[in-house]
Amino acid sequence: MSTHTSKAVLVTGCSTGIGRATAARLARAGYPVYATARRPDSIGDLAEAGCTILALDVCDEDSMRAAVREVESREGAVGVLINNAGYGSEGAVEEVPMDEVRRQFETNVFGLARMAQLVLPAMRAQRWGRILNLSSMGGRMTLPGGGFYHATKYAVEALSDALRFEVAGFGIAVVLIEPGVIRTKFGDTAIAKIGALSRPGSAYEKFHQRLAASIEDANTGSMAKLAGDPDDVAKVIERAVKSDSPKPRYLITAGAKVFVGMRSLLGARGFDAFLRTQFESPGR
Repeated sequence: MSTHTSKAVLVTGCSTGIGRATAARLARAGYPVYATARRPDSIGDLAEAGCTILALDVCDEDSMRAAVREVESREGAVGVLINNAGYGSEGAVEEVPMDEVRRQFETNVFGLARMAQLVLPAMRAQRWGRILNLSSMGGRMTLPGGGFYHATKYAVEALSDALRFEVAGFGIAVVLIEPGVIRTKFGDTAIAKIGALSRPGSAYEKFHQRLAASIEDANTGSMAKLAGDPDDVAKVIERAVKSDSPKPRYLITAGAKVFVGMRSLLGARGFDAFLRTQFESPGR
C-alpha cells in the first residue's frame, strides 16, 4: 500500500484577485497546484507559472466532481483545498431579487461546502489535509447594504467551525481566511450589482448612491490605505498551508482589524451609531 501523502493544491476561482495570486505563489513554493475557473482560457497564463489548469464551476455538480476526480487520478488526493470562489452582491435587503440571493448562496456557501464534501474521503484516507475557506471580515461584522453577502460569510464561518472539529482527528485542518478590503475586481462587481438595483424614486435611492461611493472610496479613495493586495492574502494562505498547526482564523489587513475590533468594542447599538456617520440612513 502506498504511503504517499498528497499535498496537491486545488484552488477555486482563480480568474482574478486572491485565487490567481494564491495559485501562482504556491506553485512557486513547489506545490503541485491545480488552478481552476469557470472559463479555463481566462487563466491560461497560470500554466506558465507552473499550475495545471482545470475547468471548475462551483455551481455545477458535474463540474466539481470532474475537477476533484482529475486531481485524485493524478495525485491520489486533493491535499489542500482552497475554497476561494465567491463574489459580493450589495443592496438593500428589501430590493435584492431572490434569484440573486440564491445565486449568492450557491456560489459562496453551497459550492464551498460541496467541494469540501468531495475532497474529504481521500483526505481522510491519507490522514492529512488542509481546507482553507475564504471568509471575510464580513463574516465577523456587518455593513449596511451587504446583508446577503455577509449572511453567506457568516454561514462560511459556522460551517468551518463545525467542520474543523469533525475532521481534526483525521489529520485535517480547517482554516478561515478573513480578508478586509482587497484591491481586486470584487468592488467593481459589488458596484455593478448596486447599479442594477437603481430605480428613480426608490426609498433606497440615496442609500444605494452613498453605498456605491463608499465601496469606491474603500478601493481607490481615501480609505484605500487600509486595503490590501491579493498577494497579502496569498502570503497568509501559504503560511497556513505550510504550518503544522495552522490557526483557525487569519484576519488580514489593518482595515479588517480596525472594523472587527470596533464592532466588538462598541456593541450593536454603538456600531450602528458609527455606521450612521458613514452611510445614508434610509427613511430618515
